[in-house]
Amino acid sequence: MRVSSEFASVGMSLAAATCWGVADFLGANASKRTSVTGVVAAMYGTGLVILMSIAVATREKIPPWTALGWGALAGVIGAVGLVALYGALSVGKMGINAPVAAVIGAALPIFVGIFSEGLPRIVQISGFLLALIALWLLARPGEAGEGTPKGLGLAIIAGVFTGLFLVVIRLASATAVFWPIATARVTSTGTLLLIGAFGSRPWLPSRRVLPIIISAGALDAFGNVFFIAAAQRGRLDIAAVLSSLYPAVTIALAALFLRERMTRLQTVGIAAALVAIPLIAR
Repeated sequence: MRVSSEFASVGMSLAAATCWGVADFLGANASKRTSVTGVVAAMYGTGLVILMSIAVATREKIPPWTALGWGALAGVIGAVGLVALYGALSVGKMGINAPVAAVIGAALPIFVGIFSEGLPRIVQISGFLLALIALWLLARPGEAGEGTPKGLGLAIIAGVFTGLFLVVIRLASATAVFWPIATARVTSTGTLLLIGAFGSRPWLPSRRVLPIIISAGALDAFGNVFFIAAAQRGRLDIAAVLSSLYPAVTIALAALFLRERMTRLQTVGIAAALVAIPLIAR
């Protein structure tokens, strides 16, 4: 039924947000100790192994070459976006840069979803606006007069490429789930290996952070799976907005483990996000 399918889409979108939020927290912390390029390359390599294994185990049918081509393009776009995001999170506050990237990343799929599927219901539009306000509140600087947050430019770049990735990977996954993402992981891993090979700085990740990187890679991969499944069962814009609430998870973990202080506005932002979820899900 349509209603149960929409509720399944909401649940999977929130699962994607949770996976991405934890993955970003782990990946950003690893990036503070070793090369960002190496961290993302190892994460994507982990995801590639996991996704191909699942695709083979479930005997998912290989989609047409067109879909695999979109997946390959999504991989390159995603690699640039994730490197920029982890660069932003490693040099600046997670509680600021993660929401900035999420707001920008959610905007493009919203416009594409409205253009391709028409306007959603009024109550859902209200939820969209509230969710974007929540992300904006989460992105506010901690103290007045502290200037432009560090890594903000990288966060903006990350948001643009994240939005493009969400749109393109949805095009790739019209008939399959695991093979398109696995194809994306092939091109993203290859792109990062080329960057590392021709770069002048050491990029291989430190062995002591490999368990963290592998965990982040697995969570990022499953986050993509949940997002695609959500977009297949419901509207792209709804899946994108709910999945883009992942900064709430990243901020909560940063506050819990890194003692990053949450401002009142960020607390209000998390509350607004919790209110937006049932509005979008109606």
